[in-house]
Amino acid sequence: MKLNRIIPLIVTAALLAVSPLRADKELNLYAWSEYIPQSVIDGFTEETGIKVNYETFSSGEEMLAKLLAGGTAYDLIQPPDYIAEVLIKNDLLVPLDYTKLANFKNLLPEFTGMPHDPGQEYTIPYMAGTVGIVVNTEKVTEPINGLKDMFQPKYKDRIVVVDDGRELVVAALYSLGIDLNDITPENLEKARPVLAEWFKLVKLFDSDSPKTALLNGDVDLGYVWGGEAAILWDEDKKFQYVLPDEGAHLFVDVFCIPTVSENRDAAHQFLDYLMRPEVSVELSNEFPYTNPNGEARKLLTEDQLNNPASYPKVKQKLDTFRHIGESGALIDELVTDLKNSL
Repeated sequence: MKLNRIIPLIVTAALLAVSPLRADKELNLYAWSEYIPQSVIDGFTEETGIKVNYETFSSGEEMLAKLLAGGTAYDLIQPPDYIAEVLIKNDLLVPLDYTKLANFKNLLPEFTGMPHDPGQEYTIPYMAGTVGIVVNTEKVTEPINGLKDMFQPKYKDRIVVVDDGRELVVAALYSLGIDLNDITPENLEKARPVLAEWFKLVKLFDSDSPKTALLNGDVDLGYVWGGEAAILWDEDKKFQYVLPDEGAHLFVDVFCIPTVSENRDAAHQFLDYLMRPEVSVELSNEFPYTNPNGEARKLLTEDQLNNPASYPKVKQKLDTFRHIGESGALIDELVTDLKNSL
């Protein structure tokens, strides 16, 4: 994890001093890697003349650290829901101007007014998804219904997991019957021995493209983002997706405008462009997460809608992350300590 926790004041001042010279026809975007199709960015630039400067991050915590450090003046950012909640509480976002977002009406109501932004003042949902288990059924023939089935000694060095401390800690808490947001020092100590045993079995920690190791046959099991699992299922139906019996995390990645934004009009233009059904369907075609755009879903194929990782037929309740304050640092400390001991 690359964390720029301290930005010298003189550098920050220099950045802010030169930033007004930036052309109004530019949009500084800070978003997840491998998540926005280049064709969508190119289409927006062709239509509006606005150049998109696309900088990426690999974890919500990396993004938060950079924003709190006061670095580059981004115009539009793409945090996960729980990071957006932190930004809202720290007055780092500006309210959206819905008079400039005519296509907001295309979004499904179940993805608006969520716990991170109950008033729907600051965020626009981009994509949603779950975190679950991928099984190569040609290599793993025994039933895998939950975390307890996957993290077995017989699968040592056959597992890839997302390189995301909170996701891994939550998985351990789920296995212990503890709520995913009940992150206390006591519960983290309960999770420690569980994670210690699991980490010994893991061959690869990868948040950017965990599907690659599965596709290449380097591993046979994965605890991965639903969108990655959906791509695997599209490639080969031998890759099956399972929401763990113990519980599953529903994430929603959102767009919002930080207070340091110098081109808020362009940010609104980009958001409205993304919510067009014909544009939003491009997102699903390249990154098959759960699309919150109801009108775009009407343009998806039957095969896309039947993808069990994109649109799982959920029986159990899905839980969302909430802001956990300083406990996030305790998670980082725990996971780093366990990795270093491998």
